[in-house]
Amino acid sequence: MSKFRKKKGGELPAISTASLPDIVFMLLFFFMVATVMRENTLMIKNNLPFADQVEKLAKKNLIMYIYAGKPSERYEGKFGKEAKIQLNDKFASVADIKSFIYEERSSKREEEVPFLTTALKVDGDTNMGLIGDIKKELRDVNALKINYVTKKGNALTNIK
Repeated sequence: MSKFRKKKGGELPAISTASLPDIVFMLLFFFMVATVMRENTLMIKNNLPFADQVEKLAKKNLIMYIYAGKPSERYEGKFGKEAKIQLNDKFASVADIKSFIYEERSSKREEEVPFLTTALKVDGDTNMGLIGDIKKELRDVNALKINYVTKKGNALTNIK
């Protein structure tokens, strides 16, 4: 004779959902921290040239980007096939560079202004005349720290 009897119709116990909110908030926090928001929508073709000696800049918040190149296929119908300048999310002329630099300087703290760097992201097929015009405008507003953004490597080994 046994004192222990098996229960008939053994149902599974309910799953505890007490830790579910903790898991959801942990995942939410992880994705908020790990996600990088894109600052600008690229409206030009930007096949960067190669360089063997590349150096990374330390503070990305002190960099002002000027993009130059032919409009991408999406914008060719509206803006043509000539090389254009892109400042933030819009096409601009060479004359707009001065006001762009002044706006960027005014958005920074006063002690950061001397450390601002202008980064030129120029397509490899862009005419050097346009780049010369950009550099002239930068000299006029005393933005003399210029960085050329390139891909790391040798152009001869990376031919398609």
